[in-house]
Amino acid sequence: MSNLKISDRFVKSFITETVIQKELEKAEKARQTLLEKTGLGNEFLGWVDLPRQTNPDDLQLIRKAAETIQSHSQYLVVVGIGGSYLGARAVIEALTPEFSANELHKKSVKIIYAGHHLDADYHSRLLAFLENKEFSVNVISKSGTTTEPAIAFRLLLSLLERKYGRENVKNRVFATTDKHKGALKQLADEYGFPTFVIPDDVGGRYSVFTPVGLLPIAAAGFSINKLIDGAKQMEAELKAKSAFEGNIAAMYAAIRNSLYANGKKIEIFVSYTPALSFVSEWWKQLFGESEGKTGKGIFPASVQFTTDLHSMGQYIQDGERQLMETTIKVESPKQDVYLTEKEDDRDGLNYLAGKKLSEVNQSAMLGTLVAHKDGGVPCLEIILPGLTEEVIGELLYFFEFACGISGYMLGVNPFDQPGVEDYKNNMFALLGKKGYEQRKQEILSHI
Repeated sequence: MSNLKISDRFVKSFITETVIQKELEKAEKARQTLLEKTGLGNEFLGWVDLPRQTNPDDLQLIRKAAETIQSHSQYLVVVGIGGSYLGARAVIEALTPEFSANELHKKSVKIIYAGHHLDADYHSRLLAFLENKEFSVNVISKSGTTTEPAIAFRLLLSLLERKYGRENVKNRVFATTDKHKGALKQLADEYGFPTFVIPDDVGGRYSVFTPVGLLPIAAAGFSINKLIDGAKQMEAELKAKSAFEGNIAAMYAAIRNSLYANGKKIEIFVSYTPALSFVSEWWKQLFGESEGKTGKGIFPASVQFTTDLHSMGQYIQDGERQLMETTIKVESPKQDVYLTEKEDDRDGLNYLAGKKLSEVNQSAMLGTLVAHKDGGVPCLEIILPGLTEEVIGELLYFFEFACGISGYMLGVNPFDQPGVEDYKNNMFALLGKKGYEQRKQEILSHI
């Protein structure tokens, strides 16, 4: 049985039993479509069986590469955009204690990121920072021609060649790319970079359990075996249980689609644990890119409570009633703080003396859930016992599976992203890329 639980206590009043039963029927049909691989985008369903099919020998190769990086580098620059870096970053930041993130440990390297945007200041400062540091690069791209990571990698490769010489660069670059083709694969073969394969049947936003996510996570010092074990546990449960037997992914998909049909067009991912901030970023890409098609889809957003209760809280409580919440509750922190009594009690907090800070946080969470539910915002709770590799593995696979079900319920292909190409083609035209002259004229005519 998985560690992850779902509570719908603050949703029930928004959905009738008849409606939820109908949506569970749709969810079960979608689950079967997912498992039988007969739906739209079925050529990209390799992730469904991935945890169970992961080869221990492949994990060992990834761990050895991570050990090589750790042996000679202070930093690993992960070059990628979207699913090529968000999964790894979600796991790493969920598991890394905040104030040790800037300390270098003997058995890990500090992970930094590039190629996930085009900001000149950021990349200029990154290159200057790395000038006198020992570093390696993990470049992640199926094609090797995606603009943002391709530019960053070109800059970093030039720096590596200047620092270490072309003949030694192959010890500093690890390419995660297509098995047979593409610009990055060709470059890796030319230089002799160690390579890891992005499976043909796994799309970027579903790739965290491939070398795309596993190599950076291992280099950061975390157990990829435990991460995969958690995903395996969740995979087994979601495949074995029907929507009417407590399948939590089907339940999540059914609830969110019921609420969507009732006018709740925006889903807010809520966390009271700052370590989950990049899990929310990964979740936003997963659902936004999977469901936002043909004029359909719930808009995924995120807030960090209690911080954002002092900025976005007013809107959530009293604004347009088109919101639903998915709150991640972490039951046990790794460490806690006890509050003590002060003689003068000037801040009026003596009533909290003897309580743990986690109790205060949990009370804030419960109070907010009740307030938002009373204010017309249905709130679903996803409950985790703590933050470990196993639990994070379960959580990420749960969301992947639920997203597949939900997308099929919505009637879209959850595994393509046709709309992403529009901005790229306009950018290519404005930059003068050959073959885009007519589009450039069309764009300029709008100015």
